Amino acid sequence: MRPLLFALCTLLSTAYAAGPAPVFKAGAATSNITPELGSSINGGFQDGKAVYIHDELNARCLALDDGKTKLVMVVADSCVIGRGIFDEAKKMVHEATGLPLENMLMSATHSHSCGTAQAVGQSEPNPMYQRFLARRIADGVQRALNNLAPAKIAWGSVDVPQHVYNRRWKMKPGGIPPTPHGVTTDQVKTNPGVNNPNLLEPAGPTDPQVSFISVQSAEGKPIALYANYSLHYVGGVGPGHISADYYGVFANRVGELLGADRQDPPFVGIMSNGTSGDINNVDFRGGQAKEGPYGRIKIVANDVAQAVAGACKTLKYQDWVPLGVAQKEVTLGLRIPTQEEVEKARAVTKQSKLFPRMETMEQVYARETVLLADFPKEVSAPLQVLKIGELRVSAIPAEVFVEIGLGMKKRHPQTFTVSLANAYHGYLPTPEQHQLGGYETWRARSACLEVDASTKIVTGLEELFKKLK
Repeated sequence: MRPLLFALCTLLSTAYAAGPAPVFKAGAATSNITPELGSSINGGFQDGKAVYIHDELNARCLALDDGKTKLVMVVADSCVIGRGIFDEAKKMVHEATGLPLENMLMSATHSHSCGTAQAVGQSEPNPMYQRFLARRIADGVQRALNNLAPAKIAWGSVDVPQHVYNRRWKMKPGGIPPTPHGVTTDQVKTNPGVNNPNLLEPAGPTDPQVSFISVQSAEGKPIALYANYSLHYVGGVGPGHISADYYGVFANRVGELLGADRQDPPFVGIMSNGTSGDINNVDFRGGQAKEGPYGRIKIVANDVAQAVAGACKTLKYQDWVPLGVAQKEVTLGLRIPTQEEVEKARAVTKQSKLFPRMETMEQVYARETVLLADFPKEVSAPLQVLKIGELRVSAIPAEVFVEIGLGMKKRHPQTFTVSLANAYHGYLPTPEQHQLGGYETWRARSACLEVDASTKIVTGLEELFKKLK
């Protein structure tokens, strides 16, 4: 009897030491970040002003908890958001909850009809809106954490190829005009115009895949869906309109299709921007019908939501998966103009009859040259990879070219990349695309990273992937 008693005591002791099985939890929330009327709207070469709120802007937040590690994913309706705002929001959350700063992935959608959060083009942010934005993002995260409840999770992908087009085109001889900097060696033209007779072929591929994460309550009620699509934005809003673009319409539509649009707490649909630095929604061969304001937005959002909702029916949800995160900083060089270039540019800016506002593209880029003269020679860029079971989510603080995302997916089948994440450092072409020239390579505050920046970033991300194995 003594050996049997000893074995029983050992079993009970082991079970007691192990404790109860960990419970996977998820929570989601939105936080309104709509700016006031009269606010600056960025995304163009000229500043815009908000005169009408078509639909409210939000920071959409998803929190995950495996019992040991909590992760938060936030997507804010904004064209671009600088690191200072994201860092301030993360600091507020950390001070209130203890959640580590590196456990939060925050990104912007890149809608061109939102309030200006960072100086870009000829738009300047209101410091009051920047503080408001950081506070409201932090509030959304805390609300999502407060909503954590037992949940199950799944992820998948579905192709929606009909809405993504590479916007960089190789042209017939003579089809590419000089750049605003006077360069005549560009081999591609960005947004060349529909049915342009000089079109040859796109200068790069597209990524038709919509990747997504779906979380449900333990009883199977949808909690949130976080999606990722490599589409720059759609546009076609009214003049002076504030709108979340197709990102906001998708968020609402996918909830309707999942039967989760009237819940308590509310279901949260989320669409993040994938690797879309050279991708938009314009068929330059002329295959699209003309739509009125918001018409194309609704078509794209509905098609993507329909595809995702259908794919959700095939998913197998897991009651628990391990979570993890790895993050590092990489140093990237900037393409800073010479003193001679700055002096020439300053003379060009003074030709504007509306100085200090610039009128022509040459003047706009001359102003960018003058402003870049005060930039540092190097910047530190945050890279991040989240681990969600076998899935990996990369975060890059730039407008990432599609080739980079496709390469990541080829090396890591269960992954997707979030652009405009945790900071903003402008366009991120590959070195090969840099050699072709085009708008995304023209030196400006939104396009000033060194030619090999993408190589350094991919190398850094691969190091993070290894850490999370």
